Amino acid sequence: MRSVVLLLLGAQLAYAGTHSLKYAYTGVSRGIDFPEFTAVGMVDDGQFMYFDSNSMKAVPKTEWIRQNEGAEYWDRQTQGLIGTHQTFKNNIQIAMERFNQSKGVHTFQKMYGCELNDDGTTQGFYQYGYDGADFVSLDKNTLTWTAANPQAVITKHKWEATAFAATEKVYLENTCVEWLKKYVAYGKDTLERKVSPQVSLLQKTPSSPVTCHATSFYPSGVKISWQKNGQDHDEDVDLGELLSNEDGTFQK
Repeated sequence: MRSVVLLLLGAQLAYAGTHSLKYAYTGVSRGIDFPEFTAVGMVDDGQFMYFDSNSMKAVPKTEWIRQNEGAEYWDRQTQGLIGTHQTFKNNIQIAMERFNQSKGVHTFQKMYGCELNDDGTTQGFYQYGYDGADFVSLDKNTLTWTAANPQAVITKHKWEATAFAATEKVYLENTCVEWLKKYVAYGKDTLERKVSPQVSLLQKTPSSPVTCHATSFYPSGVKISWQKNGQDHDEDVDLGELLSNEDGTFQK
């Protein structure tokens, strides 16, 4: 007799009251058909702003930012990112020299941002990467920089000899949070909505793994789990990557 174990899929949608503002910058060395520099701004993991070195123009990606910020805001964003583009070109060359690289395609990345919880507490981060690996990151509690490899130690010492860490701490704990509050107010109807996931199951053969695909949910913090006899079943479960949809919802 063949026994069948039934696993039920559960998807829990809960709004935790946490909002985030993040920016991701990527510089690429010459040699591929891709912009030398791109910048993406995200609120609650959804893109609201985009810039690249081909267009040389910061543009809105959501209706709520388009309706609430005008030409002066976008001109200011554009000019700042044009300057950052030049900085990243220099940073890639410096990193290549430190890693003793003279050719090939290489990337230099920066990601920073803040989170605001419903109890008023905040978090912030500021980090750099090179070729997909950590390079240097800020410890804003000690106002020091953590070097992830020997090549980043020079940068660590250089920045710790200045007030760079203190400046970024002020930004993360004040300026970033204030802009996040403003953006959430702009897009409240969108950013605080709740949309349940559409779930589908796929199994190619009776002996192959079962794949669950959940899509069109919002916010991004949906919890998806397999359950057996009312208990979460974590064994042999591989959680997929969170991806965004064109309409601002998410899939996993």
